[in-house]
Amino acid sequence: MGPRIQEATIAEQRKMRQRQLMDAALSLAIDGGIDSVTVSAVAKKAGLSRSSIYEYFLSSADLIADLIMEEMAYYNHLLLKAVTDVEDPYTYIELWIAETLQYVVDGRHLLVKSLNSASTPNFRKSDIAQGHKQLMATITKPLRSIGLDDLALGLTYLQNTIDAASVRIESGNDAQLEILYAQKYALAGLKALVKLSK
Repeated sequence: MGPRIQEATIAEQRKMRQRQLMDAALSLAIDGGIDSVTVSAVAKKAGLSRSSIYEYFLSSADLIADLIMEEMAYYNHLLLKAVTDVEDPYTYIELWIAETLQYVVDGRHLLVKSLNSASTPNFRKSDIAQGHKQLMATITKPLRSIGLDDLALGLTYLQNTIDAASVRIESGNDAQLEILYAQKYALAGLKALVKLSK
């Protein structure tokens, strides 16, 4: 006998069960890394039978692909929320850097690192690539607005600055100071790149 339907409709019940499985997988990934996200472990954590997972996901790799998509959407939401109604592109970039590094401070980036090392089904790779593209779109418009001709160059230098600051934050340096240093360094560098391109 299957689990009793608690929601008003079968569709709502399915949605609730899928959410339950995703929450269980997320909890396992945060606590133990991506290797801990197995069909058996997720089923146990969610309080469901192992076979019931296959009603929602083809495999643990498919479930992990959903986790990656969900985490990118969450991160995208945080970034966009931080820059809502910001008109000045330099202020936008400054706030974007702060939010990106706050994600490191909060420890959620460890989940992303873990998820990035996971193998995902080939049929999900285009979805994940699209999610990553949407994340990058949160910063491309202000980089264009400041007059940067070579967008790839600006993105590379900006990403390298964030990577360096992330390592320093993870090493125990004062997070707020590292965020400030990254902001000042990145803005000065971007302004210099714009000047050089004129």
